Amino acid sequence: MKKTVMTGMAAITMLAAPLSAAAEAPKWHNVNVNETLQEEDGSPFNSENYDFLKYSKVNDKLQEIAKQSNRITVETSAESSGGHDLYTVTISDPTAKGKYGYQKSLRQKMFKNPDKAQAFIEKHPDFKVPVMINASIHGTEFVGSDAALQLIERFATADDQETKELLENHILIFNVVANPDGRIDATRFNSNGIDLNRDFITQSQAETKHIVELIKEWNPMVFLDLHGYVKNYGEENHPGLIEPCTPPHNPNYEYDLFSKWALDQAEAMEGSIVDNRADYENTNTSNVDYQSMKGTYIPQRDDDAGWDDYPPIFTPMYAMYHGAYGYTLEAPTNDWDGVQWHYDAVMGALEFSNDNKEQMIKDQIEVFKRGIQFDHPYHTEGFFPQAYILPVDEIDPTATEKAVEHLMFNDIDVSESKKAFKYDGVSYPAGTYIVDMSQAKAGLANTMLWDGEDITDITPSMYDISAWNLPELWGFEAVEVEADSSLDVKTNDVKKVRADGELTGNGPYVIPNSSVKAVHLVNTLVENGFKVTMDGEQFYVDADKSPELRKLVEASGITVKSTATVDGEPLTSQKVTILKDGGMNKAQSHAGTLLALERLGFEVQEITPRELAEQGLGDTDVFFYSGTSEMISYGDWSREGNAAFGLENETQYQDFKENIHSYVEDGGKYIAVGAGASDAAKQLGLTDVSIHKGGYSSNGIVRVNYDSDALTSGYGENDYGFVYRPVWYTDVEGTDVHATFKDSSNFFMAGHWKDRADAQGQPVIVKEKDQDVTLIGLEAGFRDHTDYLFRLFSNAIYTK
Repeated sequence: MKKTVMTGMAAITMLAAPLSAAAEAPKWHNVNVNETLQEEDGSPFNSENYDFLKYSKVNDKLQEIAKQSNRITVETSAESSGGHDLYTVTISDPTAKGKYGYQKSLRQKMFKNPDKAQAFIEKHPDFKVPVMINASIHGTEFVGSDAALQLIERFATADDQETKELLENHILIFNVVANPDGRIDATRFNSNGIDLNRDFITQSQAETKHIVELIKEWNPMVFLDLHGYVKNYGEENHPGLIEPCTPPHNPNYEYDLFSKWALDQAEAMEGSIVDNRADYENTNTSNVDYQSMKGTYIPQRDDDAGWDDYPPIFTPMYAMYHGAYGYTLEAPTNDWDGVQWHYDAVMGALEFSNDNKEQMIKDQIEVFKRGIQFDHPYHTEGFFPQAYILPVDEIDPTATEKAVEHLMFNDIDVSESKKAFKYDGVSYPAGTYIVDMSQAKAGLANTMLWDGEDITDITPSMYDISAWNLPELWGFEAVEVEADSSLDVKTNDVKKVRADGELTGNGPYVIPNSSVKAVHLVNTLVENGFKVTMDGEQFYVDADKSPELRKLVEASGITVKSTATVDGEPLTSQKVTILKDGGMNKAQSHAGTLLALERLGFEVQEITPRELAEQGLGDTDVFFYSGTSEMISYGDWSREGNAAFGLENETQYQDFKENIHSYVEDGGKYIAVGAGASDAAKQLGLTDVSIHKGGYSSNGIVRVNYDSDALTSGYGENDYGFVYRPVWYTDVEGTDVHATFKDSSNFFMAGHWKDRADAQGQPVIVKEKDQDVTLIGLEAGFRDHTDYLFRLFSNAIYTK
């Protein structure tokens, strides 16, 4: 761990003077942060850009502050996906740093003996509560980090009475720049193209893992996530947004405890902003009259639906499962007034927790007490199961092992059975994993493992996804032990997951087409010169036992056994290319599929629409289009910022289309993934099927009938899929249909999808009969989350 701790005389010099007007943004270009630290001055998707502090100056500023203060600890214990330091700053009153020990002692009691933790608070009224400020997780929302730096400077160096009192009662933890890659490159996403504020159930990114580690370390009582920019949700004189949220609320929360304080604390933040309105500059570009503010938009108070806290993918919502009072704060403008708005909001939150810390933290501890005692008084009886049984496949345990490691990383206790046992007539061997739901963070465990629910009739629309079931979308089994069942199994706590694979016998060998790790092993073997064949259902390695083969198999986590015969067509390395969404509509819509392909072991080259129009696809074997159809748009852009990433004119579009047709006619393999790619395939003339789509906010887990062929190898009838803006096909006479939505009214299992009846029983994966064009309607690579569906990509690549 790299650490900087400096002390000195206290002084205050605020970060920078607000500008009278936002700086004019220069022409924007997308920079690969892995190649250069050239930093952008603004984003084309921001209506305003200002002279924000560049990421490269953050370390200098923090060291400057640290030299003036003995209250501050600066750490860089992790790096972003692009290799840039993630700065954690902790501030506390140095005269009472022993109370750090109070916090750690209290944290241990919270999860093991919450009654003692509550009694501890009464005996130590001078305890400090941890408050975490997470800044600018979206790289283009620059104001969060600038506000964090101003707050750091104030609490590290100021000597006024309010600062001293707040430090007497708080430990402040700042994640100063939550998305360095995005701040450098002026992108909402990180260098992997992932929106980090959608990654907290998957936790596939280094930045997300870092935040999870901080939440586990401190278990903050209050969590503030600083965003921007929202100015038009509320009335004209109520700019900005402060949670809590509208319904639906995830049923895995202990929401009654959160609600006791959330609205009052939000209104305290709102009050602090309004009280300081005379200090705002009303910059010329903002179109917000800060000096006439009467409040902010608070979704729970001011609306009925549309800004929900249902999915655990958002940072504050994830923190709520650790008992935090979690809030997203959306500043109205991208300027120094927006920075001031965040600063004032955080001060209001701290003033509120200063006055109410004892009862607030007792209610936080009550969340953990309910979990440990299996007492959830405001939930439907039986909603929380007694336990989950996670069986282990002896040949390919990798999906289950990934799940167990994920649960443990999230502070969830997992045990394993000492002996074989039976439940509900099924026998399970010794070593079977069990998640006992009588534990402190039962709500988090359950939201990761439950089946989810169909909430279509509960709310008119959802802000984002409505289903994320890990067992179904990661490909492992989770058997629910009902709350009133009997399960008497002696167990040991799991400390570490055994993940080594095993090579048995002398060859040749068989590898099941069963998981991401299995396919990755196959591709690794092909790259290393081994003869590998595929017969549709499984892979064969025509080789004798060797140290090299054993090492590769052990690294995979899979048991690979000898077989009597070898069958199928030989596999060769495939050159895979994917159409790159450079940042259309503030997102990289191809990023999930790209990461899925890489995790399967394919080397993937990205190509922009303009490059493809100019150069064609060269020696590409397999081409993926995954993402918005706007990538092949030109001319009249719906958002001005999109113009930097799409085609420039009709000529480029025609060149793109001609190059695609030449590629396919020459035997190239074309794979379209999702609704946008399906639209594009139709537009390009690659298919005659009719494309049907659900609404933009429709998403969820579906039942799919997969045919028993090579394209859907490893999947079966009545299996699972995931949709995000669902798509299905009709007029499919010119195609082979490989998968359909289940022909039953209950084919939609969990999520939110209105008017879905027309999709029932309809094709969702088709392949053209006269050319190698495959349409996969499922979002099989969604945000690096849907591991179970990734093999649809490898199947499509391998299938002739």
